[in-house]
Amino acid sequence: MSKVLYLNAENEETLYNVAKALASTDRIKILKLLYFNSYNIGEIAEQLNIPPSTAALHIRILEQANLINTEQHPGSHGSMKLCSRKNDDINICLTGSYTNNEQTYTFSMPIGAYTNCDIHPTCGLVSVERPIAREDKPEDFFLAERLNAQMLWSSSGYVEYRFSHSIEPYRFPRQLVLSFEACSEAPNYRENWKSDITIWINGIECGTWNSPGDFGARRGKLNPDWWPNGSTQYGFLVTLVITDARALINNKEVSSTRLCDLQLDRHPYVTLRIGNKPDAEFVGGFNLFGKKFGDFEQDINLSFIY
Repeated sequence: MSKVLYLNAENEETLYNVAKALASTDRIKILKLLYFNSYNIGEIAEQLNIPPSTAALHIRILEQANLINTEQHPGSHGSMKLCSRKNDDINICLTGSYTNNEQTYTFSMPIGAYTNCDIHPTCGLVSVERPIAREDKPEDFFLAERLNAQMLWSSSGYVEYRFSHSIEPYRFPRQLVLSFEACSEAPNYRENWKSDITIWINGIECGTWNSPGDFGARRGKLNPDWWPNGSTQYGFLVTLVITDARALINNKEVSSTRLCDLQLDRHPYVTLRIGNKPDAEFVGGFNLFGKKFGDFEQDINLSFIY
């Protein structure tokens, strides 16, 4: 199967870098060298009869344009950079689609489908039928049954998820919208227990929502009968919107993070982290709710709007 690099005129910087990389006969010769074999910079310089410093410059430009792969390998005098082909074809779309209607693609993630976590007591996991993890045992958070979780909690730390964004690669969203139900985490519950819950996407800090409490004075609308009173019951719906200009949580601007800062086109998936920063003013933990617990019938939803 061919590896295709998709480009669109909407992504001007990427298109410029590729055009710049191809605007050199030497760089085109390097791409031809890499049809079938990998070479280090010294070998490329020898093949093209150019100085190694010139070959290194060409390689850097091709790498910036996402046209080749480079890896450091041990050599006879330290390390060497081994270069290989990254793509077989380049597809440049120079037409746009005009529509008055927004197009939205939404991906839903169960709260137990995290790929990494940092969990601290008080903590726990429950499904709609029963507890999954032993209470206050962080080591149980990687049980296979965690995928069935409908509520999870931790007094600090984070959970991290990976979302697919397998949409046509030459299309670029104008908004990213993330929504989930959450609240603070205190032993049993405390209505006035504050927590600064931060959201990161692709390693970029996007904003912090201040949860006013860990809510348990009334039952959650969706909670199963077996879930006891006197424990956390529900949360607030937290909605993060990232545009080309800023990031907002529940319609309030929280940072200057822009959609382009997330570099969605440079990652094979979207990494989402939800949790407490160690140096936050209020490290009050977090509860996350699935579509069968709490007040809102949804999992963690990530949407791209075009």
